[in-house]
Amino acid sequence: MKPSMEINIAGVKFRNPVMTASGTFGSGMEYAEFVDLTKLGAVVTKGVASVPWAGNPVPRVAETYGGMLNAIGLQNPGIDVFCSRDLPFLEGFDTKVIVNVCGHTEEEYLEVVDRLADEKSVSMLEINVSCPNVKQGAIQFGQDPKCLAEITGKIKDRAKQPVIMKLTPNVTDISEMARAAEAGGADAISLINTITGMKIDVERQKFALANKTGGLSGPAIKPVAVRMVYQCAGAVRIPIIGMGGIATAEDALEFMLAGATGVAVGMMSFHDPETAVNVAAGIEDYLVRHNISDVNEIIGAVQV
Repeated sequence: MKPSMEINIAGVKFRNPVMTASGTFGSGMEYAEFVDLTKLGAVVTKGVASVPWAGNPVPRVAETYGGMLNAIGLQNPGIDVFCSRDLPFLEGFDTKVIVNVCGHTEEEYLEVVDRLADEKSVSMLEINVSCPNVKQGAIQFGQDPKCLAEITGKIKDRAKQPVIMKLTPNVTDISEMARAAEAGGADAISLINTITGMKIDVERQKFALANKTGGLSGPAIKPVAVRMVYQCAGAVRIPIIGMGGIATAEDALEFMLAGATGVAVGMMSFHDPETAVNVAAGIEDYLVRHNISDVNEIIGAVQV
C-alpha cells in the first residue's frame, strides 16, 4: 500500500509536503509547460505588493560556489495584475496556492491582504518580513521581535486565509523571531529566507551585484537552514515550512526530521524545473523503503 503523503497546515490539506519557494517559481505560469503543477503540494508565488515594484538595478544575480546571490529587489507587477492574470491561471490547476505578500509599510501589506481576502483560490498567505520598514529607518520587519509580533497581529486581524510568517535568518536568535511570530498569532512560519552575502569580481575589482550585497541561496546554506528549523521547532508549537538549499529528497527529509511539516524548493528550480516534483517522489520512495505508512511520522523524528 502506498504511504500517505498528505500534510495539514493550519487546517489546509496538501497532497504532499513539497512546495515551491517564493521568488523562484514566478507565479506558476512561467514553469507550467515544464512542470506538472498538480504534483506539487503547493505553488508559492513570487512576492506581491500593493503597487508594481521595479526592483534593483542590474546586474542583480551572481553565481557562487554552491549557490547564487540575488538582489532582484522583489520586482513584481503589483496586486492588480496578479489578481487579473496570475490567479485565474492558477485556478486551472488542482493544487494549493500560497501567495507571498511584501510591502514597505504595514499599510502596504494590509492592502494586499485585504485584496486577497475574498479570493477563494488562495489557500494561505506567506508574509515576507524581510522587506525594509521605511517607517523604522529601513530595518527589516523580521529583525525586530516587537515589530514582527505587531505586524503579524495586524495581518491576522484582517486576513481571511491562514497566515505564514516567512522569517529572515539575518538575526542573532531565530527562535526569538519564531516566538514573536507565534505570539502575534501566526498560523505557521517558514524559514529560512536568503542569507546576506557579497561577491567581488577580482579581475574588474568591482562588486558582482549593483546592489553590492544580495541574498545567498542554494545548497551552500542548507546546514544553516536545517539548524534554524530545528531551533524553531523546539521554540514554537505552530507548523514550520523549511527551506534553504533543498536539491534532493534527502535534503528535504533532513528538514522534516528536524521538525518541518512542509518543505520548499527554491534555487534548484532554476537548475532543474522538476526538482520539487522529484523531491516529492523521493520522499515517497523513502517512506516505502523504511516501511513508514504516513509522512507525518517523520516530522521532528530525529533521534537525540
